Amino acid sequence: MNHAYFQDKVAVITGAGGTICSEVAVNLAGLGVKVALVGRTREKLEKTAAKIAGIGGTCLIYPCDVTDEAAVEALAQAVYDTWGVCHFLINGAGGNNTAAMPTITQFDARELDGALPEGTRGLYDIDMGAFESVLKINTMGTVLPIMAFAKRMARDGGGSIVNFASMNSYCPLTRCFAYAMSKAAVVNLTQSFAAYFAPANIRINAVAPGFIVNERSKAYLGTVEEGLTPRGQTVINHTPTHRFGQAKDLTGCIRWLLDEEASGFVTGVTVPVDGGFLTLSGV
Repeated sequence: MNHAYFQDKVAVITGAGGTICSEVAVNLAGLGVKVALVGRTREKLEKTAAKIAGIGGTCLIYPCDVTDEAAVEALAQAVYDTWGVCHFLINGAGGNNTAAMPTITQFDARELDGALPEGTRGLYDIDMGAFESVLKINTMGTVLPIMAFAKRMARDGGGSIVNFASMNSYCPLTRCFAYAMSKAAVVNLTQSFAAYFAPANIRINAVAPGFIVNERSKAYLGTVEEGLTPRGQTVINHTPTHRFGQAKDLTGCIRWLLDEEASGFVTGVTVPVDGGFLTLSGV
């Protein structure tokens, strides 16, 4: 990897307060990239900024709701006014909502009459507002930044964009209806936007992380070292590397996709970074 390529480039990273994208932000800053940290919660972004300051990197914090079109347009202009052209956009903002998920994995006739046991939620009991919010953050929260930053990239000669898909993009996990729908959409929009913006010298690709360790995953999957939940054991049985991923496992792939010298003929692809999860059918 040619580290000199990244020196003084500008990257905008949404979801930069999260486990994966905070790691990506620190990694790129360590290569000399000027990083705009974007997220809803300033406190989380400040933690990422502190790590970047600790390695002598350069960053700025931009609190922003990436589902707000006007706010995203203002963000793109603010970054441009400060640093000029954005070379890299990483669309890491997204997520799920337990209120949009049933607690059971298949239909139970009792849910039609509201007769499921207390604490049990069927598909007909989920919060449809939460369902819609998951679709919005994962799809429009990707589309709107592409639209705003690609406009400026096109005027300045091009750039590279990396979106975040998921294992759910390929085969939905149980109970994850809204999340799986939206992450499948990310693969499709990555392809269609890549084709559209190719004449502008803008490459658009995606990564599909497998099961990455964070505080939330520890709660419902456990850890290999300290003990797995039944769902966590199922995941590990389905993963040839027999471990969960770490945020640092994504950084090399993302750097490659951003680097015009290394992947300049690659656009519209989604790269699984999953420990081989997709190679096993479970049979």
